[in-house]
Amino acid sequence: MSGHGAPAVSADGSGLRVAIVAASWHTEVMDGLVAGAQRALAEAGVVDVPVVRVPGTVELTVACARLAPAHDALVALGVVIRGGTPHFDYVCSGVTHGLTEVSVRTGCPIGFGVLTCDDDAQALDRAGLPGSSEDKGHEAAMAAVATAVTLGDLAPRTLGA
Repeated sequence: MSGHGAPAVSADGSGLRVAIVAASWHTEVMDGLVAGAQRALAEAGVVDVPVVRVPGTVELTVACARLAPAHDALVALGVVIRGGTPHFDYVCSGVTHGLTEVSVRTGCPIGFGVLTCDDDAQALDRAGLPGSSEDKGHEAAMAAVATAVTLGDLAPRTLGA
C-alpha cells in the first residue's frame, strides 16, 4: 500500500488562510477527497475555507496560481485514471510540474492531493470514503498546513544572506 510508512502530520493552522482547489471529474472520488481535506482543515483549526472547483486536473495549476498570493496554503485535489492513450502521462506530468512551479515561485505551499491511478478501484481506495484504505484529501490538507506553519517559523531569506 502506498500509504505505508507515511508520517503522522498535524499542525495548528489557526489563523491560516487556506483554500481547496478541486477538479470536477470522477464525482464520487472527488467528493471524498474534498470531504477529507475539509475534515483535516477543521481539525487543524482552519476556518472559512473556500472550495474552488475547476473542470479538470490540468486546470488546478492556473487556479492555484491565481489563489496563491492571497493564501497561506492551498490544497490541490484531482484524479487521473490511466486510459489507453498517453493523455494520462501528459496530465500527470503537467499538473505535477505546474503545481510545483506555482508553489516554489509564490512560496505558498500546495498540498498535493492528485490521485494518479490505474483504475477506478485504486482511486476509490484512496479517496477517504467508507471502506477506503487511505484518505489522500486529508493527507494533502495536513501537509499544506504543516508546511505553512513551518515556513511561518522560518525567517525570510534575503539575497546575499
